[in-house]
Amino acid sequence: MTVERRRETVVFLQSKELSQRRACQLVSLSRSTCQYKIKRQSDREFETQVKELAFAHPRFGYRRVHALLVRGGQRVNRKRVARVWQQFDLQVPRPKKTRKGLAESRPVLPQATRPNEVWTYDFMFDRDAAGRKLKLLTLMDEFTREGLAIRVGRSFKAAEVKEVLAEVGQERGYPQFLRSDNGSEFVAGITKEFLAENNICAAYIEPGRPWQNAKGESFNGKFRDECLRCEIFGNRREAAVIGESWRKFYNHERPHSSLDYQTPEEFRRDWQQQRLMENESSGRLAISVAQGSGA
Repeated sequence: MTVERRRETVVFLQSKELSQRRACQLVSLSRSTCQYKIKRQSDREFETQVKELAFAHPRFGYRRVHALLVRGGQRVNRKRVARVWQQFDLQVPRPKKTRKGLAESRPVLPQATRPNEVWTYDFMFDRDAAGRKLKLLTLMDEFTREGLAIRVGRSFKAAEVKEVLAEVGQERGYPQFLRSDNGSEFVAGITKEFLAENNICAAYIEPGRPWQNAKGESFNGKFRDECLRCEIFGNRREAAVIGESWRKFYNHERPHSSLDYQTPEEFRRDWQQQRLMENESSGRLAISVAQGSGA
């Protein structure tokens, strides 16, 4: 129970002819705290802003909304956002989690240490307003968490998967590893031939072990939670447009908690800038050593 609620309880008990001292004892609240009057400026404009962000992004928590405010140029304490969040009951309901047993063995799978090293792709399923099936192909970079592609169709063949990989690869270059489950489109001969031609190692996860593709599952979960569950698609084309719009928002505007509330694009840019500075520093050091040896 919060302090504000305890104060309200004390007032209620006093209305039932109980002394303030006794009421404070019952709710474990000191009398000095009970009598303290909060001197806080009106937060109506700020509260309205927080609520608008909460309604615009119904699956965001207060930490991510705070990050959006900071990115917008405001200097605001996270606790202030949390107070408004609690006051207006804006908490996102937490899904019930089922306890899973640990896998007996976990093979060593490649881990991304730089951009464009490990990609992961997977399929998701949804339905449009008429109840027709939608099949969605998602592709992301495990290191930067960037969503590289979201494609929507009624069905997908291995050749269409290959086309998506080729399109993204021509723009960004190809990865060293490509992680996926053992879906028929991913293990098809045409897909394997394409990977071999471009020196890409297929990193298949074990059947029934989705946690071996944790980052891909996380991306898909956010896509479903923040987009698919919030939209009703009139048709496949509308789903494709909305999915692509969400992907761009995810890459360029949405703060990512595991990236210290940077966007994936900002994280990649900062990482590349840091590597460039380190290389320049190493180059200057090598020149200095060479000059010293020549002397």
